[in-house]
Amino acid sequence: MWVRGLSRLMIPGRQCVSKRLGLPNMVRHQRFCTCCKEGLSAATDLHHLDCSQLEPGTEDIDERYTPQQRATALQVLNTASREELAGIKLLRGRKSANIVEYRDARGPFTHLQCLLEVPLFKHKTIMKVCQSILNPSGEPGRRDKKLHGLKFIKPDVERRRLLAAKSIVSIVFGIRKTAWAHVDRNLTVLDWNQETSHRYMKGAYLPSIYLEEISAAVSRIPKADFFLLEKPSISTQNTNLFPVTLHLRTIEAMLHGLLGGGFLQDGQHRVLSVVRTAVGKHFELMVGESRTSGRELVQQLMLDSVTQEHPRVLFPRDTLTRYRRLFQKGNADRGEEMCDALLQAVAFYEFLFDNS
Repeated sequence: MWVRGLSRLMIPGRQCVSKRLGLPNMVRHQRFCTCCKEGLSAATDLHHLDCSQLEPGTEDIDERYTPQQRATALQVLNTASREELAGIKLLRGRKSANIVEYRDARGPFTHLQCLLEVPLFKHKTIMKVCQSILNPSGEPGRRDKKLHGLKFIKPDVERRRLLAAKSIVSIVFGIRKTAWAHVDRNLTVLDWNQETSHRYMKGAYLPSIYLEEISAAVSRIPKADFFLLEKPSISTQNTNLFPVTLHLRTIEAMLHGLLGGGFLQDGQHRVLSVVRTAVGKHFELMVGESRTSGRELVQQLMLDSVTQEHPRVLFPRDTLTRYRRLFQKGNADRGEEMCDALLQAVAFYEFLFDNS
């Protein structure tokens, strides 16, 4: 296990299969390699995806259902709002948004097969979505549990409150830095920054210093419906790291107090904690019980934001150059806290909208 600011563990990158094979005449298009995001469609094979064209080895989706079942599924897909669609199994944030955008641009779906024209939808995904629409109570115990709260977020908050939030601020803090990512429900990065302090962990733990430094960071953190704090995962049994543990717990407690002042008025929690390892597992950044750096993943998200039509995360063009420069090789400030803050925000929304 590494402590942010003390040591790091990196995983060597894997070469994309398409590059190793040297596939010829490839251009960027609708289909992407899951490893390097390079397009795998040959220039001579470009064509408009038609809902009447089936994937090899698959059957017409509409033929799997009775006319009444098809009508029920199409009624939901053509009339449900984005928020209502997000409550259906497998329709996490971007998928529900893509359905609404398709309807606005092309009109209502006439066949279930036409869902293949919507970005992020494959044959198997559509089958599972239709099954969830036709049988929403297939797993009542599991579904109800997720509706009342998400395991990795504490304290428990009603899911409808989380879904109603327009934006969140994800906050990660380390030995010297406090970083945050302000992200809205469309996974658009509204603000992404950090505050550095060189007064921490020097001599005695003076409450006045922590108050001054943390208050300075809070004054720069944008307003949002919820604030997510990374829950430090350092074991209290490791006595050698006790000073670090005390430092992180102190910052965590003060952020809860400074950001959650409204709790006294309405009793509603707005400052939540997210377990660090849960985010690491979501992005496959774990090696054993240790979490590795997420810099390469964040760099890929920034690249996808300008090269893909429907990226996982949206970065404003006017700030993207500055962000990318921050994570270039040779930069003394590696921005680990900023990377973790952004990934924590993305994981929150993807867990929230994923009912599978």
